[in-house]
Amino acid sequence: MTRGVPHLADPAWLLLLLALPLLAWLHHRRAAHGALTYSRLPVGRGVGRSWRLHLPFYARLLALACLVLALARPQLGYALEESLTEGIDIEIILDISGSMGAEDFKPKNRLTVAKQVVRDFVAGRPGDRIGLVVFSGGAMTRAPLTTDRAMLDTLVDEIQLNALPDGTAIGVALANAASRLKDSQAKSKVAVLVTDGINNAGEIDPLSAAAVCEGLGIKVYTVGVGGSKGLVNVPMPTPPNPLTGRSEMRYVQMLLPVDETLLRSIAQRTGGRFFLATDPQSLRQIFREIDRLEKTPLQIRRYVRYQEVFPPLVWSALGLLLLPFATTFLRVTAEP
Repeated sequence: MTRGVPHLADPAWLLLLLALPLLAWLHHRRAAHGALTYSRLPVGRGVGRSWRLHLPFYARLLALACLVLALARPQLGYALEESLTEGIDIEIILDISGSMGAEDFKPKNRLTVAKQVVRDFVAGRPGDRIGLVVFSGGAMTRAPLTTDRAMLDTLVDEIQLNALPDGTAIGVALANAASRLKDSQAKSKVAVLVTDGINNAGEIDPLSAAAVCEGLGIKVYTVGVGGSKGLVNVPMPTPPNPLTGRSEMRYVQMLLPVDETLLRSIAQRTGGRFFLATDPQSLRQIFREIDRLEKTPLQIRRYVRYQEVFPPLVWSALGLLLLPFATTFLRVTAEP
């Protein structure tokens, strides 16, 4: 709802305002030729008050301007915009296993970059319902399908590594997302799976979960996150110190291959696409491409209710027309 929407119902009347400078020029030109008309004014008393000679004309000129604006019918009102979308329901499936802490994605690690990219993706799709599933050795729904962008942004920002048992349960995560989308009445149902590992946990085979998605009409886009072909520094928590009870982080050199064959098979089976992100820039480009492929048709209906506000202009014009008479009366009563 937008308040105070300015509007002119008949703006063509404003063309008459172009005549006002011409009328003022003609008035002064005529006054110059008829200077002898004012020769009977008392010397000294009218020198500083010659403006009064032009007051009636300029009052009528301003009155004309007010009437022209009134004829243009200025209006104020309320505009109601209603967005109509052919909604898309989207589940983001984000890997939070320890390997996502690999520091080959600057400025910090893979998960930090992935979280920011997901937040930008969510913010750019106001017409869709979006849910969030995180996984490592198990899977957990962080947010149901919702249009609450502020809540989603907060939940994505709060995601931490190692919040679940370690591992990479791709099949479980995909099945979890499918269960959230199975009752959706949206025209299109989409899952975006972001992972950097090989399925090594969970009781559900990823290809079986993909078959379920296929049967439910869910299109799966898979994104493999792998920025290095060699050893990568990965922070790993140490066992708690018996004296302090605290865990410390140590860096371990690890090989982190992405199961491209599996991710490509999941995408192809469900009608989606497989992408490989090798750095932060390519990950951002991948999400822009997914955003383009799954663009939501948007229509806007606009309803406006206006209130006429020209009456004050009419009253102002009437006041300006009466102003010369009022000043003449005051002058006559003030003079002895």
